[in-house]
Amino acid sequence: MEMHFASVWENISDHIPDEPALICDDNIKTWKEYEERAARLAYFLNEKHISNDSKAGLYLHNSNEYLEAQFAIFKVEGVPINVNYRYVEEELIYLLDNSDSEVVFFQNSYSERIKKIANQLPNIKAFIQVGGKEPLDLNNCYMYEEIISQNPPLERKLRSEDNIYMLYTGGTTGMPKGVMYKQGAFMSSLLKTAFAMGFDVPESHLDISKTVSDLSSKGMLSKTIVACPLMHGTGMWLGALVPFFSGGSCVTIPQLGFDPDLLLKKVQDLKVNNIVIVGDAFARPILDSLNKAKDQGNPYDLSSLRSMISSGVMWSAEVKEGLLEHADITLIDAMGSSEGGMGSAVSNRENPAKTAKFSINPGVIVVADDGEEVEPGSDKMGKIGTSGLVPEGYYKDQKKSDETFKEYKGVRYSFPGDYATVEADGTIKLLGRGSNCINTAGEKVYPEEVEEALKKHANVFDSLVVGVEDEKFGQKVVAVVSSDLPSLDADELVNFARSHLSGYKLPKKIIFVDEVKRAPNGKANYKWAKETAEEYFQSL
Repeated sequence: MEMHFASVWENISDHIPDEPALICDDNIKTWKEYEERAARLAYFLNEKHISNDSKAGLYLHNSNEYLEAQFAIFKVEGVPINVNYRYVEEELIYLLDNSDSEVVFFQNSYSERIKKIANQLPNIKAFIQVGGKEPLDLNNCYMYEEIISQNPPLERKLRSEDNIYMLYTGGTTGMPKGVMYKQGAFMSSLLKTAFAMGFDVPESHLDISKTVSDLSSKGMLSKTIVACPLMHGTGMWLGALVPFFSGGSCVTIPQLGFDPDLLLKKVQDLKVNNIVIVGDAFARPILDSLNKAKDQGNPYDLSSLRSMISSGVMWSAEVKEGLLEHADITLIDAMGSSEGGMGSAVSNRENPAKTAKFSINPGVIVVADDGEEVEPGSDKMGKIGTSGLVPEGYYKDQKKSDETFKEYKGVRYSFPGDYATVEADGTIKLLGRGSNCINTAGEKVYPEEVEEALKKHANVFDSLVVGVEDEKFGQKVVAVVSSDLPSLDADELVNFARSHLSGYKLPKKIIFVDEVKRAPNGKANYKWAKETAEEYFQSL
């Protein structure tokens, strides 16, 4: 069995055909159904000459269809392209053109948007519509379910482990970039990393068949619910790809917007084992709902839950501790990016939760700006580099590839731009992205560190910190804060933060807003925060 997603999933479907693979509301698909529906879609794609290295956009919400379409693309040795469903016309054109997409799967609710841009995408051979009664009025638009009902399954084939898997970054600055991996290397690394972090997956792809058969016979196949979007790495990698390695099922919620009570009800009703989130943006509302339900004398039944997994942003110790009061589970805080994994922090009731402190993965280093590796306990900061899984590069961006993926002392590393210090015990403390670093009077301030200090206050719900131009300091630290207490005083909050931060890191101004805007994946929207801060000062 080749190390290729389609080949591995085909093998799993042969071993546990009747076990659930996909669950979306009342729509449940077994592994056999998952594979067969994907094979019928693949037949259609093959007829449209979508084959090795062809790109296909997934402009879809969390759903069974997202995962079926992705499987189909893998079957023809194509490359699925994750498309942010919040993109408007200009952004869509950029992404589909930049990725050289030849097919687009799209949600019916975005029909008008697709219609507006279709004539600007001459390379698209087929628009495939998910949902709705009638196809969009385009010559090359096809209905998803009709394709499945009208086409036979594509015959299976041998595939190359060198086929590209690509994920477009959902970064907060600059245009999205396609990060390219070879499938064999990506899958091998993901398996090893997941195994080392304590996920219930085989250590090697050679053990997958035995693992899924054993777990099935014991009734121990896992159910993982994805709270964050599948269109981002955290949701896809930890919410779908990792569970699939052991024959588990992926539970999705099609509704847009995060509803913590709906999530917890599904955990309770479906006996979900794992929840995948992105930091406090998801964890805090979950904790609030748990607290409320408990106070009302009707707590959620979390007895099936084994873990909650986060990646992408900081996950505060206070929220972790609150969650552990409600459930005896493992909290896995994975540190990484689309360009590679770097470390993890595992907490439970016996192991105290920490914020932004991670056990370093093998092959990870921290290199200071002077080119020297940071010594543990030195208080020196540097960029994190990982040699574990280094992407092939960015799609059609050699300059950026050369800047990010480069050799250090004869070894090729990925340096995505995250800064950290190395503690005396060898763990790393994450500071944040250098691109967001604030230079105030010659001192470097990392927004995430200030945000975390502010969010320790009981009445701060969320916060983003940015630098705003200042005549005296060059840049001044400004915090945009949402609070559940209307009367929260800015001076009080700054004084509170003073016990956690050096004076130069303290916000010079706190701007209160009803809601701190974040991307759908929970990541910080620093562009919005900076615009909000600048508009405030312009209005004075």
